Amino acid sequence: MSLVIRPARPADVGLVTALVRELAEYEKLAHEVEATEGHFEAALFGPTPRVFCDIAEWGGEPAGFALWFYNFSTFLGRHGIYLEDLFVRPAFRGMGIGKALLAHLARRCVAEGLGRLEWWVLDWNEPAIGFYKRHGARMMDEWTVCRVTGEALTKLAEAAP
Repeated sequence: MSLVIRPARPADVGLVTALVRELAEYEKLAHEVEATEGHFEAALFGPTPRVFCDIAEWGGEPAGFALWFYNFSTFLGRHGIYLEDLFVRPAFRGMGIGKALLAHLARRCVAEGLGRLEWWVLDWNEPAIGFYKRHGARMMDEWTVCRVTGEALTKLAEAAP
């Protein structure tokens, strides 16, 4: 069998949505998924896309994906890539597809002179943590993720002068 990594195309919107839902199921977060095909169509293929997606195919079958966007480090003074989601379907695990998706993004970083490739991983996901460490990732335990969403986001927006 052969592996192909390619950019997502407009016809892949349903696939991207399905892969996100499969990832959410795996992460026990399906109840948090609000995204629809329309959201992904607008985000990935609208007039000014700010998020990008690569599809991994094994023997012509969709095996996984990486959804990412550019970020910026003030300390480095350069852009980087933030990997929002990396997912390989269970039937395709152990074939090097996850590593290939990471390497694909790392090559993009190097080719574009970007300063880093980064992402989050759930603290209970030991298989993923081990996988990432084996491929050179350093866990950033000294940082705490902050998030404002929903009603709190609305209140914060209204509080600004």
